[in-house]
Amino acid sequence: MNNSISKDLVIFLFHEIGLDESSIELALKLSKRNKTTLPILLWSYGMLTIEELDKLYSFLFQKM
Repeated sequence: MNNSISKDLVIFLFHEIGLDESSIELALKLSKRNKTTLPILLWSYGMLTIEELDKLYSFLFQKM
């Protein structure tokens, strides 16, 4: 994932999904440490509902 998508992703998670900054920071660290994609990590830790996960993947596919 390139930096512009990463910045856009953080902005999307904050504004559209409503995650707070500390949750996003924690998820980013955990996804790097666990070598897991961020959307799956957010969902598996209960930070996203399945509907929000779908919305996130739609956003990511539009950015490709």
